[in-house]
Amino acid sequence: MYNAHGKSDMRERLAQYSPLVRRLAHQMKARLPDNVEVDDLIQAGMIGLYDALQRYEEQGNQFETYAVQRIRGAMLDELRGADWLPRSVRQNMRKVEAAIAKLQQQLQRAPTESEVARALGMSLPDYHQMLSDGAGHQLVYYEDFHDPDEREHFLDRHAVAEGGDPLAQLTESVFRGALVDAIRALPEREQQLMAMLYQEEMNLAEIGAVLGVSASRVCQLHSQAIARLRTAMREQAWTGAA
Repeated sequence: MYNAHGKSDMRERLAQYSPLVRRLAHQMKARLPDNVEVDDLIQAGMIGLYDALQRYEEQGNQFETYAVQRIRGAMLDELRGADWLPRSVRQNMRKVEAAIAKLQQQLQRAPTESEVARALGMSLPDYHQMLSDGAGHQLVYYEDFHDPDEREHFLDRHAVAEGGDPLAQLTESVFRGALVDAIRALPEREQQLMAMLYQEEMNLAEIGAVLGVSASRVCQLHSQAIARLRTAMREQAWTGAA
């Protein structure tokens, strides 16, 4: 238990790092659908910050680096628990992924938006709207790697024994290497977008200014890039499992 001084010190440190929580929440919100409230992310992030302050031990790493991981993890847990992406949206994005996979096999290159729209039997504006609706579609879902013909789950089969978390497999070098290869195979503009969003942590408006498009167009391109990456990573997962 904290004494009076300990509680005061905790409040001061929470206040000190609360701007970090807000910054991370707004960065994450920029990649998510409109129905996700930034205040919910901030609340979850503050819980992550509190947890980080309690658990952190000086081991050569700066506290902020450690705290960012705990804060983002808490926000992602909140999103997963809330099931904020409608099932219909996920179904539509899977249709996009299936169309991309089929076209890539036929064309031996990344298909254009017009080609994907045609394969889906819709107009280009309708396809763009589908991509906008799919904002926040994740790169990896646990069920993505389940083969209905197998009794054992792909992630369970390849999980790291320690910790018992099958998703730990996704942090290993093989997966990271495959993801890097998949990003390099993206069309050039989508590569630039992913670098600006995830490496440079630019917001959608900033990226749009660089690319010469609107923030909503950046959102569409991001959804499409995620669909391409999911297609590539699913193929890699089952090829590697063979």
